Amino acid sequence: MSSLIFPAPAPVVAPIQGLEEGFPIRRIFCVGRNYEAHAKEMGSVADREAPFYFNKASEDYVASGRTVPYPPGTKNLHHEMELVVAIGVAGFRIPEGEALAHVYGYACGLDMTRRDLQNAAKDKQRPWDLGKDFENAAVLSAIAPASVIGHPFRAAIELRVNGQTRQSSDISLMIHHVPAIIAHLSQYYHLQPGDLIYTGTPEGVGPVVAGDVLEGSIEGVGRIALTLGAAE
Repeated sequence: MSSLIFPAPAPVVAPIQGLEEGFPIRRIFCVGRNYEAHAKEMGSVADREAPFYFNKASEDYVASGRTVPYPPGTKNLHHEMELVVAIGVAGFRIPEGEALAHVYGYACGLDMTRRDLQNAAKDKQRPWDLGKDFENAAVLSAIAPASVIGHPFRAAIELRVNGQTRQSSDISLMIHHVPAIIAHLSQYYHLQPGDLIYTGTPEGVGPVVAGDVLEGSIEGVGRIALTLGAAE
């Protein structure tokens, strides 16, 4: 095949703290209900036996600090602040004890959610795609290399909206921690460099509207920000 009928999309690339090189994003996996308190506030029970996942497209990525339009089709957009794992070494059926060797680094993430569409899908036992997988729904800070910050297990995770704290917890309260998530996910996928894993959100999720400014942080990892503009 010598040519394309239209130009191929450019790679989706996230910045890396302290480096000029970027991190090309391949796939985005997201863990659901990975904090007990968040599962309860959603009226659900957390699954302690194994994590479960949904996906976002790499095209959903938006860099921290951007202003994005309020998304179409929803009247109930929610924030979900999360620790994100960036995979740097390929692996399949990875033993849990070897999982961290496959991690390039970590970042702060916002899993933006059209909650009304997600809830409607749940009620009809349908996939969550319309509620989770949409443009600008995967906000990401610069990636902090694990070679610099190590592998965080206990760290404060917070989100503020217009200066008011909405989410405040600790990543140590995750039900399934990073090594277990990588080991489990790699039973079903050949993980590749560039894959991202959003590891779930603590309690305190809630609605945001046009004009809101979101600011979050994870101790030792970084900070993230997003401003919501008017709907297009």
